[in-house]
Amino acid sequence: MLKVYGIPNCDTVKKSLDYIKSKDVAYEFHNYKKDGITVEKLNSWIKQVPLDKLVNKKGTTYKALTDDQKADLENPKTAAKVLVEKSSVIKRPLLEIDEKVLTVGFDKELFDKIL
Repeated sequence: MLKVYGIPNCDTVKKSLDYIKSKDVAYEFHNYKKDGITVEKLNSWIKQVPLDKLVNKKGTTYKALTDDQKADLENPKTAAKVLVEKSSVIKRPLLEIDEKVLTVGFDKELFDKIL
């Protein structure tokens, strides 16, 4: 089953969920704020997706990070610890099936291919 990771008040997540619903695709939603995220899950994603694609550097949460935290987000060995604490820095939404990352962010053409 499709699993969608994000936060419900994010406009991009809302747009993505509306699009997924319009395609009549069953999915499970994982809310970072309510459900958290584990280091193990993040490390699995980091092995599948480049950090520059996984980390949202345009958001206010990223901009508020310390220089040390930003440096940690550049390193696959240290990024997960920051992402667990600051899950809003994870680009949203992240779509996954069977532990495999399908896409990060909303891309209508890509969604059409995978849904």
